[in-house]
Order: sequence, then C-alpha cells, then structure tokens
Amino acid sequence: MKYCLPLLFFLCFSSVSFSQTDSLLNVLQSDSSSKQALFPKRMLFTQRIVWGEHGVMRGHQIVTPEVRQHDMQIRRKMLIAHQICGIATLGGFIGQAIVGPKLYNDPGNRSLRNTHTALALSVNTTYSLAAMMALFSPPPMISRDKGLSAIRLHKWLAVVHMAGMIATNVLAAQMDGGQNPQLRPYHRAAAYTTFASFAAAMLVIKLK
Repeated sequence: MKYCLPLLFFLCFSSVSFSQTDSLLNVLQSDSSSKQALFPKRMLFTQRIVWGEHGVMRGHQIVTPEVRQHDMQIRRKMLIAHQICGIATLGGFIGQAIVGPKLYNDPGNRSLRNTHTALALSVNTTYSLAAMMALFSPPPMISRDKGLSAIRLHKWLAVVHMAGMIATNVLAAQMDGGQNPQLRPYHRAAAYTTFASFAAAMLVIKLK
C-alpha cells in the first residue's frame, strides 16, 4: 500500500506531463504552419534578404498576416513599375535595332554614334530599374506550381536576356572607339538575342 501512493502520483504526473508536451507540440506545429503560410517555400535570395521574416525591411517588426497584406500592396506597385520600365526598355531596344545596323555601315558617323550611345544609356537605365523592381519586390504569399507556366517561362527568358545584356555591354566596351572590329558579329548576335528573349518574356506575360 505504501508503494501505491507514490506510483499513483507518478502516473498522474506523467499523464499531465505528456498532455502538456502534446499541447506544446500542437502549438509549435500551429505556429510553424502559420509562419509557413505567410511566406512561399521558395523565394529569391534578394527577396529573403530584404523582405524575409528577419529581412532588412523588417527591423524588429513581427510578421503577421496584416504585414504580409501590406507587402502585397508594395509588391503590386513594384511589379507595375517593373512592367512600365520593361515597356520603356523594349522601346529602346527597337531604337537600337534601327540605329545599330546603320552605325555598322557608317562607323564614322558621329550623329549616329551619339544617338546609339544615348539609346544604350537609356536602355541600361530602364533595364536596371526593371530588374531591381522584380528582384527586390516582396515575395508572393504562396509558392506557384512546379509545372510550366507563363511566370516560370518569363523567369527562364529573364536569365537569357540578362546574360545577353551583360555580354552586349562587355562587347560594346571592347569595341569602343572603333577597336576590335572583329567583335562586331558577336556584339550583334548578343544584342539580337537580348532583344528577342526580352520581347518574348514580355509577350508570355501578356498572353498568360
């Protein structure tokens, strides 16, 4: 009998402990699910650094559904700016596609060279702004599907035209002042690839 009381106390204590443990696990799981719902499973590293749970823009702010709703308003404005800069960039590309071949045929024409330089500066500026609006916008609320979609194709094309943009600028710098004329075919190919992939990236978004 003297052992029954301690045994009964131990069983009761164990039961309460397990109950509290289960309750704590449920709370943790609930908190984890709620945090997971606020952010997509995957996001760009730029978005994570700036808008993640402990991102630069958060400070000491706790991320709540209301905060994420505000993020979505910012995201919408930034993506609208991304589209506007994209349209401006496309216009600059078309201008370069017209002026570039003329400059190839008449490399000594100072007026054409100045026009081409001004267009290049404009395109680089609007392209950089468009890229920043996309890379540093808040992440969406949920992850998109893994299948082929307009958004996914848009991102793949973005990789192509970004690589083409870098190559075009590097080759242009090496050809500055009429140097290395043997690089002209490569510069032209890089420029046309950039233009084609950029136009296609805009088209798939409009047709989605």
